[in-house]
Amino acid sequence: MIKSTYLKAFKTYLKLERGLSENSVDAYLNDVSKLMQYYNLSETETTVKHINIDDLKDFVSWLNRLGMLPNTQARVISGLKAYFNYLILEGLIDEDPAALLESPKLNRKLPDVLNVEEINTLINAIDASRPEGMRNKAILELLYGCGLRVTELITLRISDLNVQAEYIKVIGKGNKERIIPVGQTALKFIGIYLAEIRVHLHIKKGNEDFIFLNRSGTRLSRISVFNMIKALAQKTGLDKIISPHTFRHSFATHLIEGGADLRAVQEMLGHSSITTTEIYTHLDREYLQGIVKQFHPRS
Repeated sequence: MIKSTYLKAFKTYLKLERGLSENSVDAYLNDVSKLMQYYNLSETETTVKHINIDDLKDFVSWLNRLGMLPNTQARVISGLKAYFNYLILEGLIDEDPAALLESPKLNRKLPDVLNVEEINTLINAIDASRPEGMRNKAILELLYGCGLRVTELITLRISDLNVQAEYIKVIGKGNKERIIPVGQTALKFIGIYLAEIRVHLHIKKGNEDFIFLNRSGTRLSRISVFNMIKALAQKTGLDKIISPHTFRHSFATHLIEGGADLRAVQEMLGHSSITTTEIYTHLDREYLQGIVKQFHPRS
């Protein structure tokens, strides 16, 4: 067995020093808890100070025997590396056992993307006669028009919106702030929602500044946005598995297909590394290859 040593301090470090969101902190703690679970199921008693690289390799083999997918294994290993790196920084252990631990090789999956017609079909399928209809139209226009993550969307505040200058201020991963231009269409639906729908809600204390609210007058949840998009896909007969992130992927892909500078797209998406943004150049190549195959006489 092994005790969950230093986990509370690790959590504080992630929140205060790394500035991570609650979701990210929970993900890191969940990764480390899997290592604790592995030792608790075995008859081996140890401490984090005595774990070595061979122990961690055995742990990864155990994850593999459980049927854990390579992507998930890589996520767990990343969490463990962050945990042991923290222990080193604090002088709580002398050597980092995860320093040479390798993640499984991954086939980088290109994200699903909607074309403009599919996006229009989904937005047009929203029933604007219902109170939440105009809100949902504004949500999809923002997801697609600004490339927001779903957490960024639901935490967006009225005070983050500058209608005159046509931009929004977004607080992204790692509590990093960025400014994103917002188009006239999104601004129009946001304006209608704020002036004609939201104004009639009984807003609960602490939720006054959040743009998107539910019927109870509290901040919209992530799952409600997922469910709304899933219902629209079913309603329109869209034969794709989509989520709020699909609109973010579509935003980036359509910009790059249109010739946008990769650095500009990186800035708007809030990627810390341009290598993350470069995945959309692969999507762009596929698009260009498709054009050649369809229209070139030698294809």
